[in-house]
Amino acid sequence: MNELQTPPKNLVLIGFMGSGKSAVGRTLNQRLGYPLVDMDQVIEQRAGKSIAEIFEDEGEGVFRQRESALLEELVDPTAPRRIISTGGGVIGSLANRVVLRQLGYVVWLHAPEAIILERTSKNRDRPLLRTQDPVAEIQRLMAARKPLYAEAAHLKIDTSGLDCNEIATGILESARYFFTGHF
Repeated sequence: MNELQTPPKNLVLIGFMGSGKSAVGRTLNQRLGYPLVDMDQVIEQRAGKSIAEIFEDEGEGVFRQRESALLEELVDPTAPRRIISTGGGVIGSLANRVVLRQLGYVVWLHAPEAIILERTSKNRDRPLLRTQDPVAEIQRLMAARKPLYAEAAHLKIDTSGLDCNEIATGILESARYFFTGHF
């Protein structure tokens, strides 16, 4: 069976920073036992430094190249089923959006701007929010990315007001229909 005939089999989480991708990914990992690939963590491990340091030392462009290269690596029909938690900006490239859909069931975790600001304001390791006006930056980035997330996603879930178990349950119930016998 060639790569194009292999059905996609992964659960792929996309969404803005602070939307819950890492936490929901960990919950899905606990419930399913599938390996969790947190793309930001893999990039940090390989680079030997934080994403903030990559942005500062090498620039956002280098980070995005690493992100795209890792995404391409994940398209491996021989790999086991996985849960893939992406970085918030992975959808910026058309090629990446195509690869996301090849990987499996793409779930867009979404939260309103106020919730995102609340969740991200506690974390100083958000290089895109190291600005005079993080609220304006969140609004700008979310407006630019919203149609890209919508293009890539099979399912959109508003994570505000839900805990990780509730979100994971919704994902698994929806994924069952997507995978119909393959999951």
